[in-house]
This record gives sequence, C-alpha cells and structure tokens, in this order.
Amino acid sequence: MPDNKVWNNRNLNSLVLAATLLGICVGAAAWFASQHAIAQSAWAAGTAVALLPLTISVVRTLASGRAGVDIIALLAMAGALALHQYLAGAVIALMLAGGQALEEFAGALARRELSALVARSPRVVHRYEGGQLASPPIEDVRPGDLLMVKPGEVVPVDGVVEDASATLDESALTGEAGAVLHAHGEQVSSGTLNAGVGPFRMRATATAAESTYAGIIRLVEQAQASKAPLVRLADRYAMLFLPLTLAVAAFAWWLSGDPVRALAVLVVATPCPLILAAPVAVVSGISRAARRGIVVKGGGALETLARGRILVLDKTGTVTEGAPVLTNIELFDSFNPDELLRLAASLDMVSPHVLARPIIKAAHDRGLELEFPRDVAEQLGAGIQGYVNGRHVTLGKSDWVLQGQPAPPQVRRLRRRTMLEGCSSVFVAIDGVPAGALILEDPIRADAPLTLRALRRVGFQKIVMLTGDHADVAKVVGAVLGADRVFAERTPAEKVEAVRAAHEGGVTVMVGDGINDAPALAAADVGVAMGARGATASSEAADVVLIVDRLDRLIEAVRIARRSRNIAVQSIVAGMALSAAGMALATAGWLPPVAGAVLQEVIDVLVILNALRALGPARSVAAKDSARADVGQQFRAEHKELLPGVKRIRHIADQLETLPPETACAELHSLHTFLTKELLPHEESEDASVYPVVARLIGGDDPTATMSRAHMEIAHLVRVFGRALEDLPPEGPAHEDLRELRGILYGLYAILRLHFAQEDESYLALIDV
Repeated sequence: MPDNKVWNNRNLNSLVLAATLLGICVGAAAWFASQHAIAQSAWAAGTAVALLPLTISVVRTLASGRAGVDIIALLAMAGALALHQYLAGAVIALMLAGGQALEEFAGALARRELSALVARSPRVVHRYEGGQLASPPIEDVRPGDLLMVKPGEVVPVDGVVEDASATLDESALTGEAGAVLHAHGEQVSSGTLNAGVGPFRMRATATAAESTYAGIIRLVEQAQASKAPLVRLADRYAMLFLPLTLAVAAFAWWLSGDPVRALAVLVVATPCPLILAAPVAVVSGISRAARRGIVVKGGGALETLARGRILVLDKTGTVTEGAPVLTNIELFDSFNPDELLRLAASLDMVSPHVLARPIIKAAHDRGLELEFPRDVAEQLGAGIQGYVNGRHVTLGKSDWVLQGQPAPPQVRRLRRRTMLEGCSSVFVAIDGVPAGALILEDPIRADAPLTLRALRRVGFQKIVMLTGDHADVAKVVGAVLGADRVFAERTPAEKVEAVRAAHEGGVTVMVGDGINDAPALAAADVGVAMGARGATASSEAADVVLIVDRLDRLIEAVRIARRSRNIAVQSIVAGMALSAAGMALATAGWLPPVAGAVLQEVIDVLVILNALRALGPARSVAAKDSARADVGQQFRAEHKELLPGVKRIRHIADQLETLPPETACAELHSLHTFLTKELLPHEESEDASVYPVVARLIGGDDPTATMSRAHMEIAHLVRVFGRALEDLPPEGPAHEDLRELRGILYGLYAILRLHFAQEDESYLALIDV
C-alpha cells in the first residue's frame, strides 16, 4: 500500500480498482464458460494494471533512501505473474486498490468533524450602508461596521451585540450544545449561529481574517495537512516485518521445493494492515477531539501528547480564571470607600498594569465618574503616583505607598491575610497618608484541581506551575492545586528555560493562554493553548488549542490521544499477528495464494474497522445528558453568585471589634438575611436536585450522606448565629458577644469554603459534560 502521490492519486486509484475488478469479473465469466486462456489473460491484465503504479511507487521510495513495505506487495504480484498464478495476482491487485479505497473512505469519515468546521465558515454578511441593508463580500467588513445577523445565519465576524440581546448556538466553537444568551454590549464570536427567532444587530470589532473562526480554520488546515509520527511508527513495525516475511518465504520454498508456496507466504504477508491502521486511527482521534472543541495540529502532536509525562502550567488564565475582580475595599481610616476607589481608578487610567483594568471596571460598575490624572510617575513592579482632582494619590505595593514609614498594624494584618488567601492587594495613600487597600482575586478555576488529579491518574508524574506573579500568591495557588514545583516571578525567557529543564524528566506538555506563554509553548514537546480560539500568538505557537475556555478539556485531549495511539498500535499488532498466522498456514501448504489474498482482504477490513473506533468515546464515557449538564451549570453559577457573600462572612468577622456598635449590628443583620434568604435555599435546592443525580451516578447506599451532613451543620450554625443576634443587647454587642459571634462566623466561613470546593470539584464536575 504505497504512500506517495502516484498511488494516492484518487483518480488513478479509482481506475486501477475498476480495471482489476473488471479483469476479475471478465476472467471469472470466461472461466465458467470454459475459456480458460481468456480468463488467465484477463486476470493477468488486471494484475499488470495495478503492478505498474506500484512499481513506480517502490522505485521512488528506494530512490529516497527508504525501503518501503510495499516491496512485499510488489514481490507478491510480480511473483504471481512469473509463476502464472494470475488469479492470485488479480486478487492481490484488487486487495491493494480496494484497501486504498477503504482508507480514503475511512479518512473522509474520520475527518468529517474537521471538514464540517471548514464547511460552515461564514460567507454571508448584511451591513448597514447609508441606512440601507447591503450584502458586501465578507472580506470588506471593517471594525465599526453595523451588521445584521438573520435567524439561522452564522455570525460573520467578531463583534459586540447592539440590540438588547442575542441568542447564539456556540456548539461549533465549544462542542457544547444549547443556546447562550448574550446581552447588549457583550462580545460575540464569528462561527456561532443565531439561534433566536429574529435577527439581531452587532458592531464588528475585527475583520473576517482576524476573527475567531478564521483563526480556527487556519488551525484546522494545519491539522489536516500534517503527517503523524505514528505512520512512521507503522513503518518501523513493518521494517521488522519485511525481513521476517522474506525469510519465511525463502524457508517455505526451501522446505517444499515449490516457489508457489513462497508466493502464498508473500501474498498473505502483504502489509496493508500496517499502512492502513495508523493514519486512520490518528485522523479519527483528531476528528474526535475537534468534536469536543479541541484542535490538534496533526498526528505528531496527538502521538506526543499521548506520551506526556511532565505537565507545565501557566497560572494566570490557565489554572485561574484570568480575570481579576475587586472583591473588597479595606479602609485604614474613615475614608469613603467609593471615593477611595474613584481616585485609585482615575490614576490607573494611564497604567498598563494587569490589575489596572479590574480596578477601573469596578469603578465603572459603581457608576463613579473618573478624572484624568496629571503628573503621573510609575515605577515598574512597585506602583504609581500622581494627582487626581488636586489630591496626591499613590497606589501599589505597601512599601511603595508607605515611602519608608513603619507599617501600621492594619497594614501588616492585611498583608498576612492576603498572603494566606492568595489574593492581591493594592495599597492606596491619599496625600501621603495610608487610606486603605483594594483587594483583588483571580479565582482558581473550579475544574483545575479535579483535572490535575485526573492527569496524575493517567500517568503524568510531575506538575510544575510557572508564573510571572508574586511568589506568595503563586505558592498559595500551587499548594491548592498540588503542584510539585512552583516557579514565580518568571519572565518569558525564564519560562522557556524552565520548560527545557523539565524536559529532562520526560515528554513535556506546556499549557498556557497568553502572548507571553508563546515561547514556552513552542519550547515544549507539546504546547497547549487555553481558550485561545486560534487568534493569539499562543495558539499559533501551540500544537493543541482548546477552543473552549475550560481546563477539563485538557484531560479529554490526553485521553483521546492515548486511546487513538493505543488503537493504532492494537491494529498494527493485530494485523501483523493475523498475517503471521496466515504465513504459518501458507508455509505448511494449507493456504494457497488465492485464498491467502482473500484472507488478507478480510484482515484489511477488520483493521480499518478497529481503527475507526477512535472516532467514538471510550466505553467508560457516559452518554451526554443535557438535562444533567443544565443542573450542574445552574449550581456552578449559583456558587459564583454566592461566593462574594460567603467571603463577606470572613470580612465582617475580621472587622467586628473595630466597627461602631450600630454599624456592627447592621452588618450582622444584613449577613443573617443573606444566609437565610439566599444561602440556605440554595443548599436545600442542592439536596433536592443535585444530590439525587450524583447518587445515581455513584451508586451504593446513600453516597452523598457526608455532604448532606455538611448541609445540616451549615443550617445549624446559621440558627446559632440567628439566636446570638436575638440575644444582643439594645446598645449593641459587648466584648463577650463579639468573641462568640466571631467564633460562629469563622466556623461558618470555613465549612462553607470547604463545602463549596468539594461540591465544585467532585459532585458538580461529575454531572457536568
């Protein structure tokens, strides 16, 4: 089964297949009509038609310095002609041409997901021009153009929604079925489908060539054009098989003195299974991955990913959400929190720091009016200072803000707390006086710990986390994830060095999301870009791109890669074993050339069918249940909504002793309202909706008993908290009351954080798809 352009030309192969089939049919008809001479001539002609392109293929292979396994097929067909075994030669020719046709069919079947991605590229665009709707070429769309997307049409370019809302089917990008509602001003990506009942307007933010879907198509084309090392692995198997076959054929000839018996050995040893199995299994795996929102740039990446042993992870945007949010404003004096945020955000308007954007966004969300700063000076890695509305504002690290002054007790406490919690703090001074701090958090992805544990189970021996972030924050995140080593405050060049050093321990897989990760992705054995959607430097440097921004797709990619490689090797070994058994029968004289050719064709079909198993999920993978997934997504969303309130429990407990009695009472009653009106109904709903689903999946007697017990303990603590509030004297809490309340709140905070983490990592992940 040659692998060069002559034999692989589809038209030529179709002609060879037709000619050999015609030769066999004409020969059979002539044979039954007792025209044996005509029959032999027809079969010989069919053999010769297939032998010519095969000879050219072998000559070219030998000229390139390689001994292709198609030499066995060439010897078998030439031997059949020389020994007047014309029917055997014709059957071998039909087997080769038919096998090539089967390979083309299997390849097309395996590539259907990739082909579907390319086929649904946006082609139609409706643009408003002078108040009228026109349909220009999609290449003419420019950022700022106002477009309309009709129902059922594909979004042509990246943009933002101009109408009140838009309902989109994003399954082509994410692999997840179901409509997603986008509100006014939200970003929409090209390649998604308008699933609403009416059209919607959008404002283009990129050209077609720069949009999400165009980047994905470029990645897909790279994936389709590449050749897998597994094909070379098949060649290595086959090169061991070639001398064995020739030796067995020579032994059969010597043993029997009959060259026909040697021919029978060559016929049954024709290595179609070796050549067919690897590419079909690899392309099937690539297609399976594409169906799940994972673009693999060819078989090389798939095969190497399957052998990964060392995992290197970027922190920000990979194991964390990548979008820091302002979670709290700490005040050191009686400064107004909104005014503190307004001044800090105004100064940050001219800062390129990664934390400037979430601070500005928080100010906008609160409706604060910002003013452009003047006389701004920024020191990289320390902070920024300038004047806003006549006031001198300094923000950054505590040492920068304090300007050599001793750190007040509240500053020291805050630094310790943020270090323990893995948060970032931006200290603020107004007119030289420390006024407060802005607390920002980049939450760890809910699926990150579960994914990393799953990767360890499938064979990853070491997990390393790389980040440019501060060491204190990085160590906290690394400890939560169970990373073996954490490298903090690393530049892109230092990340490359760390990846190369990790390579000494085995095949290295690097996962990142940002432009600064691109060099490290390129340096790794396999680079995986997170949620890049084909439009960033990281996706260009990566070998695998997770289109959907979910880390748990990484374990899916690894499982698909390993299953595809295993199936390819199984097919190769099984084909060789069956051929070896046939060779033994042929050596003993129990398998004539014609029967051997038919047997080899049966082996071909079995090998291809086995390789196509890589298209489907493993048996252990449960069928997709959209209703079950909806439950998981609903409660994940509720956890995100409740988490700020849960964190507020800790914040109020920390501040109790410093708050005036009236303020303390108001904060405590507000917190009790949150617990009784929002948190407890959520817990009750989980008991009724989530836990029964989880129990069915796990099986056994009451598998969710421990988590239900946690719900009971949470409810008990809320009742105790409520009773303590009822017993407070009218003038406010006394010192003894504060100590009791603080103990209740710390206990409630601890159990809630642990309980939420356990549910996110175990139960909700189990029912999510």
